[in-house]
Amino acid sequence: MTLRLGGVWSPEQLRVFLDHVRDDRLYAAWLLFATTGMRRGEVAGLRWVDVDLDTGRVSPRRPRVVVNHQVLVSEPKTAKGRRSIALDPATVAALRDHRRWQLEDRFAVGPRWEDSGLVFTWPDGRPLHPERFSKWFEQHTRAAGLTKIRLHDVRHSYATAALAAGIPAKIVSERLGHANIAITMDTYSHVLPGLDEQAAGTVAQLILGKPRRHKPSDDKALTRGRRAARRRREVKGELPVQGWGDRRDLNPRPSGPQPDALTN
Repeated sequence: MTLRLGGVWSPEQLRVFLDHVRDDRLYAAWLLFATTGMRRGEVAGLRWVDVDLDTGRVSPRRPRVVVNHQVLVSEPKTAKGRRSIALDPATVAALRDHRRWQLEDRFAVGPRWEDSGLVFTWPDGRPLHPERFSKWFEQHTRAAGLTKIRLHDVRHSYATAALAAGIPAKIVSERLGHANIAITMDTYSHVLPGLDEQAAGTVAQLILGKPRRHKPSDDKALTRGRRAARRRREVKGELPVQGWGDRRDLNPRPSGPQPDALTN
């Protein structure tokens, strides 16, 4: 059964949003949502021990989720949720900047710093409530003049963009942490018809090569010359006039007495 999705932003809309929040304190978090499709609880619960800036990977292991208005630290949603996600250079750079700012906050706060080990915190180190991300996302969306969607729909926007770009569904499924690829295929079935057409054209071109264009001279050759003129007369119902040397008669004979008549 295909799951119903909320709104989905295009890559251009995601870019507008990220440009709008470039100077926001949580810019690295917004980048993670947009470039990895991580869940809200995974970003809220991301710890520095889960981040490897040298290799450019994150491994969300302790999501912070909301149950009955209470924040709970849970295990990954599925077994496949225990995954290592590759990061792009821009997201790695944003995380490096965020870490530097957090260290500056820690020195400024001094003994009052709460060492939660989390990547995204209040200036004094306290954990951010997961719902804060959703509220701030809504505010930024409105200020940027974008179509209203849920924060979770950024995950869908990422997946839709990745599939449309030709990323194999298995890779997208692994990056999203789905239990199996069937969930990915069902959830994003609306993208598949376009991918089928794209695959048809791409593979055909790979096998057949680029289609050759007819030269204008080839087309003109069909409408010029004696053969073309004769063909036009035949189409009009006119019989061609056969004269001396006409190619239709392979053994032309001159007028007058013929050699056969003189000898018989």
